[in-house]
Amino acid sequence: MTDVVVDGKLEAVKQATKYVKETENVAEKYSAMTVSKNSDMNMNVGELQSAAFTAVPTLKSVKKIQFANAEDKQEFQKYPTKAGRRSLSRSISQSSTDSYSSAASYSDSSDDETSPRDKVQTNSTGSSDFCVKNVKQAEFGRREIEIAEQDMSALISLRKRAQGEKPLAGAKIVGCTHITAQTAVLIETLVALGAQCRWTACNIYSTQNEVAAALAETGVPVFAWKGESEDDFWWCIDRCVNAEGWQANMILDDGGDLTHWVYKKYPSVFKKARGIVEESVTGVHRLYQLSKAGKLCVPAMNVNDSVTKQKFDNLYYADVTKNNIFCHAIGRRHSHVVVCGYGEVGKGCCSALKALGSIVCITEIDPICALQGCMDGFRVVKLNEVIRQMDLVITCTGNKNVVTREQLDRMKNGCIVCNMGHSNTEIDVASLRSPELTWERVRSQVDHVIWPDGKRVVLLAEGRLLNLSCSTVPTFVLSITATTQALALIELFNAPEGRYKQDVYLLPKKMDEYVASLHLSNFDAHLTELSDEQAKYMGLNKNGPFKPNYYRY
Repeated sequence: MTDVVVDGKLEAVKQATKYVKETENVAEKYSAMTVSKNSDMNMNVGELQSAAFTAVPTLKSVKKIQFANAEDKQEFQKYPTKAGRRSLSRSISQSSTDSYSSAASYSDSSDDETSPRDKVQTNSTGSSDFCVKNVKQAEFGRREIEIAEQDMSALISLRKRAQGEKPLAGAKIVGCTHITAQTAVLIETLVALGAQCRWTACNIYSTQNEVAAALAETGVPVFAWKGESEDDFWWCIDRCVNAEGWQANMILDDGGDLTHWVYKKYPSVFKKARGIVEESVTGVHRLYQLSKAGKLCVPAMNVNDSVTKQKFDNLYYADVTKNNIFCHAIGRRHSHVVVCGYGEVGKGCCSALKALGSIVCITEIDPICALQGCMDGFRVVKLNEVIRQMDLVITCTGNKNVVTREQLDRMKNGCIVCNMGHSNTEIDVASLRSPELTWERVRSQVDHVIWPDGKRVVLLAEGRLLNLSCSTVPTFVLSITATTQALALIELFNAPEGRYKQDVYLLPKKMDEYVASLHLSNFDAHLTELSDEQAKYMGLNKNGPFKPNYYRY
């Protein structure tokens, strides 16, 4: 058979745009907390102030988490980085374990060496109250936001119901989260509910530049771009908070850096705030520290420990994204893996790796989590016992120095080290910035650290939260957390004076159940209803809550 050589380029095939039907409202008319029209769970914005919805103060032990300080900054300055603001250096931001993220971006931060801080940009209305990589990318970002909206039907439903009521009218929200298409849906929902918002990024690698541009184009003051330096990171936070003629009265944070900055630099703003909503384990620990020290002068909502956050975001984002991460970052399978930490994130990692055929063991300090791991079929070990045999080491504990330099020295050639937990503190990356070791950038967010004998250890995302740099989190999973955040903001802002004291609160179980109910329609799920006799027998209200606040799913 004769081969035929065809000259010239093939014409690009245009992809047909799929029409997606607009998601129907879960209820016939807007109600901030409604499940059925005639149920006891009916709660419009005014009824959010009922005593039944008062959140319960949590009784959690306090772990010592250090704030960013001068010592941290001095340590940071020891690291070799590029000159100037364009350095992709480490921020001392303690971003969350459970974060909004995406590796997809139409333009990498390295495309233009000019710092956004050195540019003069305006949107189509002439406003320059923002700082993004390139506002001209707004059209691409808008497409990503519209795609994300299709899997965030609960937020869209809430947005439509609130068009008339504006439950956040008068709220001035300053936010510090990962700026992605999913977060943009949340931000634009808050604006639709009546809030004024100013936003920055909680992580220097996670911002989708085109999404930030789209938000800036619509008039939301955004200060973030992918690849910020440490100086950029804090500058962006300050620009969000320190705006002429504008003072925040609500804080939505992920990691606690924004809260810490306002507390330290703008104490008058902090004292006058109506409330704080925090979604990360790190930020929550910081709030408990302030509360224990008697320095928390505003009520705060602990979204991180809500059922909808723990059981969906923390667990499923790790499970769903792990395979995608490895394909994108390294394209390898791993026979022997150790996962440090068996919380919800660790469980998701182990589940995904086991499905890939890996032999997985875990490390744990908590006997209850360790027993869960054993019951799930995983061997519980000490890291020093297995470090030489491991092909992959994953940290997800929320602690620091989980993997030390001594353990890094003992790893075998080709071992991959990565973090699904507490920012860049879990792996002792700083110790690898030493003269005897050579760093070789293989691709974006993948580095080979080379020892004098030629051994190579593969470090992903420079020890930072892996899914932020090498994959994406499922939009539907993020919709659950974003809906919880929006309702927590509504609750705190509309709560009558005196309902919430200067403490950290968990969301009430009824709110968790409501958030879950909003997402059931995506699966065409139909709940079984209790009869009056059954409800009386169980001692329950027919419309919930169906579990007490102490119940753990």
